[in-house]
Amino acid sequence: MNSHVQNTDNPIRTRFAPSPTGFLHIGGARTALFNWLLAKRHGGQFFLRIEDTDRARSTQAAVDAILDGLSWLGLDWDGDAISQFDRADRHVEVAHELLAKGQAFKCYCSPDEVQELRDQAFAEGRALRSPWRDRDPADAPADTPFTVRFRAPDSDVTLKDAVQGEVRWAAKEFDDLILLRSDGTPTYNLAVVVDDHDMGITHIVRGDDHLVNGGRQSQIYDALGWERPVFAHIPLIHGDDGKKLSKRHGALGAEDYRAMGYLPEGLRNYLLRLGWSHGDQEIFTDAEAIAAFDLSGLNKAPARMDMGKLNHINGHHLAQADDTRLAELVVPFLDGLENRIADAEITQQRLLAAMPVLKTRAATLAELAQQSYFLLKNRPFHLEGKAAKPLNDEARQRLYRLFTRLADLNGWTEKALTEELKNFAEAEEIGFGKVGQPLRAALTGGAPAPDLAQVMTFLGREEALDRIKDQMSADA
Repeated sequence: MNSHVQNTDNPIRTRFAPSPTGFLHIGGARTALFNWLLAKRHGGQFFLRIEDTDRARSTQAAVDAILDGLSWLGLDWDGDAISQFDRADRHVEVAHELLAKGQAFKCYCSPDEVQELRDQAFAEGRALRSPWRDRDPADAPADTPFTVRFRAPDSDVTLKDAVQGEVRWAAKEFDDLILLRSDGTPTYNLAVVVDDHDMGITHIVRGDDHLVNGGRQSQIYDALGWERPVFAHIPLIHGDDGKKLSKRHGALGAEDYRAMGYLPEGLRNYLLRLGWSHGDQEIFTDAEAIAAFDLSGLNKAPARMDMGKLNHINGHHLAQADDTRLAELVVPFLDGLENRIADAEITQQRLLAAMPVLKTRAATLAELAQQSYFLLKNRPFHLEGKAAKPLNDEARQRLYRLFTRLADLNGWTEKALTEELKNFAEAEEIGFGKVGQPLRAALTGGAPAPDLAQVMTFLGREEALDRIKDQMSADA
């Protein structure tokens, strides 16, 4: 990752700044999407910064999981991903600027003393104020470790937020914040302000769990004489029970949704509507989302995960997706299906033939695999139980007569097959169900499948006739 940051004159510059946790959280994916859309909407730039100062958690595998998740979602960022850890020297430099300006001070309190001061401040209903705010550092004992603390103003803090409106905190709510720890390493709020300023970030869209940080960071911006960015703190995603999304609600990472068979464009569309609205429109192409997105559409109320709505939206995008692409994407989901043909060429041939119909019958790639299974079952397949019930002796004899007619049929098309099945039922003087049920059992082995004429078209003449022939005998 690149620690070098350059400013440009682009009007809007946004960023996504996750901590590497080993996966891209679905809430983080939504945050990234909103920042990406805002930048795209205004012809600006969208940056990625990995907040990897926690070295114990920040493994390359954890970073790669975030990069892979964003790439799969189609959220491309400008330039190289930036490492916050690599910029530690710059953070320290700014801390010393604040010291020089009198906006920060060295605090020589021991951890025990700090806890005592904190307890006292809490009991008196005020913020922690270090006794070293106004003491001469020369008074400190030699070689005593110190932290660098921000000199918190004794005035209220006001933040104008694009989602939350004007938010105000009393001065007593903000302590003298540590900027540099006793080992000299920078703390989160300092690092974030410095990085966002140096990257020229104009708008910060993030979860409202950072709202208090927005207040603290605003104080640092003001102390440095830097222009504050536009803050937009969005409510966190809740589960269907109205509680903050957690492991008990199931899938948390973008990778989980990928594994369940959701398309990136389907998940993007769903996340877009999870806390943002544009009239009553539910379905968006990327172009429509970019053209419509603005901060005024963000909602104050927490959004709830609704798997039914996600399935509906993903199903729409599945139906609109390219057939060749879907035929490739569905293959890994077929691997769990037993006794299917191994020939990749035949698999793709049959999938492509059926895809225009099958993709309208599924909400996910996993469902699409189930809908495709009838095409790919190895024959002969032995039927038993419910699947075999329609195939009594009378039905098998009828299949034999149908087989003879189908074998002589000119033109193996859906229209011709539909007409032939209708004519056969009339010739047999029976309802179509007595033809359709055994024929479906023979052709699909009880697997989900569309209209029978379509099934035979997708399978092709030879395969369809062979499957019927397999079931014409009572020994099948």
